[in-house]
Amino acid sequence: MERWKLYAFAAAVFAGLTSVIAKAGLKTLGADVGLAVRTAFVFVFIMLNTWLWTGTSKAAVALQSAGWRSITLLALSALTTTLSWICYYRAMKEGTVTYVSLIDKGSIIVTLALSVLLLGEPFTWRIAGGAALILTGLLVLTGGK
Repeated sequence: MERWKLYAFAAAVFAGLTSVIAKAGLKTLGADVGLAVRTAFVFVFIMLNTWLWTGTSKAAVALQSAGWRSITLLALSALTTTLSWICYYRAMKEGTVTYVSLIDKGSIIVTLALSVLLLGEPFTWRIAGGAALILTGLLVLTGGK
């Protein structure tokens, strides 16, 4: 199996764990405070990952050569991540993690559309069929909720 597929499957497993663990952690905290605590730890863990696998000097060189466009796009991605996390944590605090997580994963439909429109990625009948199945599954599983 290609390495990117292993990473993608691992990401899915960790994302599933994240939702359940976070919901349990929100029992005594509000959504915004819980998210702030989680995000602080994420920052520390990501910095450790960068230091261990890239090294600080290589990371600094990469940042210097990246250019403003890349940095700006990553900043916008951070903003949309922040907004997504805020909404997700507020929804999880009030709702059932199963349904919140399910609806959140519907973001794949947005990703598919934008990757085709903005990035010029291919859109095939296979992708269209998969997207239709995801959307159908989402509607079936959340129907009446």
